[in-house]
Amino acid sequence: LLSCLLFAAIGRRQRGPYMDEAFHVPQAQAYCHGRFLQWDPMITTLPGLYLFSVGVVKPAAWLFGWTGSVVCSVGMLRFINLLFSAGNFYLLYLLLFKIHQKNKDVSRFQRVLSTLTLAIFPTLYFFTFLYYTDPGSVFFTLFAYLMCLYGNHKTSAFFGFCGFMFRQTNIVWTVFCAGNVVAEKLNEAWKTELQKKKDEKVSSRKGSFSDLIRILQFLVQYLLSPKNLVTLIALTWPYVILVIAFFGFVFINGGIVVGDRSSHEACLHFPQLFYFLSFTTFFSFPHLLTPTKIKKFLLSLQKHPVQYSLITVICLFLIWKFTYVHKYLLADNRHYTFYVWRKVFQRHELVKYVLVPVYIFAGWSFADTLKSKSIFWILMYFLCLLAVTVPQKLLEFRYFILPFLIYRLNIPFPSLYRQLLELAFYIVVNAVTFYLFLNRTFQWPNSDEIQRFMW
Repeated sequence: LLSCLLFAAIGRRQRGPYMDEAFHVPQAQAYCHGRFLQWDPMITTLPGLYLFSVGVVKPAAWLFGWTGSVVCSVGMLRFINLLFSAGNFYLLYLLLFKIHQKNKDVSRFQRVLSTLTLAIFPTLYFFTFLYYTDPGSVFFTLFAYLMCLYGNHKTSAFFGFCGFMFRQTNIVWTVFCAGNVVAEKLNEAWKTELQKKKDEKVSSRKGSFSDLIRILQFLVQYLLSPKNLVTLIALTWPYVILVIAFFGFVFINGGIVVGDRSSHEACLHFPQLFYFLSFTTFFSFPHLLTPTKIKKFLLSLQKHPVQYSLITVICLFLIWKFTYVHKYLLADNRHYTFYVWRKVFQRHELVKYVLVPVYIFAGWSFADTLKSKSIFWILMYFLCLLAVTVPQKLLEFRYFILPFLIYRLNIPFPSLYRQLLELAFYIVVNAVTFYLFLNRTFQWPNSDEIQRFMW
């Protein structure tokens, strides 16, 4: 109900297409009128959003007797994302229930509270009210993940394909679903290996360097066995087919991007991982930025000074050699990233290096909250995180939505106090962002159009 009221308020203030809607809305309207061969070359994603919209709006128009411009109006198309938002709420609840089903201490109220918090995650929730690909992309990816956890891998791969049709980088989360299956088998085999050697100390000293070397040796040995590879392919074949089809698409298309490629060039932008960790720490501060964690981190620093010194040197090198600044980031003052970059990173040339201790703490705290997961799950998630963030040249908070949600779904349930604090924080952030969008408008000198602040 609150979302519907907010939807109506935004629809009244911003009736016409805004920002990327200027490309998405006409394209969807062309599909509505049966012009399926018409394509705007400025659009970089596949037509999943437009096909789905037509599939919903056209039968609804026939059912309710709608005619004329109302059928595929801006408001009607935006309403599709409101439906996706409701679907995401339900999927998040089911995922929390499935992932934490062994935790009997978590009450139904806490599950609903966490679901509500994640459903109004500010970066995602904002785009519920505009005709963007994000809510649909999240919906199909979460659905694929849920089906994977239930063992319905053919259905999972199908929804993974739907997610890919909304945004090509979602193929990474198809690999993540396959990785879940692989990580489970590896974990079983690793436990058997430990049992054989009767060496229970290895599993208890989780995180030590020698253990990591042993695990990597086991991993290489396991994956080099043809028998094990055949078993894994037999378990994950629906995902394998989808990934092969993806590589076929990239080969035929000449790249992952359709349409305008000049502004979406892939590169090795390693600091994107640091930006993601900072973003996650900001939005999960009740879980990641606690006095206990800070104290634990400082003790870890004292214990392993050589390792942290090496990590610092690597971070400094990656920032020095692999920092890219996209032209959109410097030119478009409607996005919050423009102000983050100008107010923080452009203060001084050394700021990006000074932030390294913040990144290291964020990374340590991030990994610490995932220690309840198996080492193979963590490795698999980390590889997917690298694949989805590092190739992006543009610093764009929307690219962090899915890796953040999957991370947040998999951390242990926090205390009720922290859950309430997180929910209150999201409500405040949403209130501020919607207030700025609706009321703090401005104009560019060379344009009569009203401009608004947004993620």
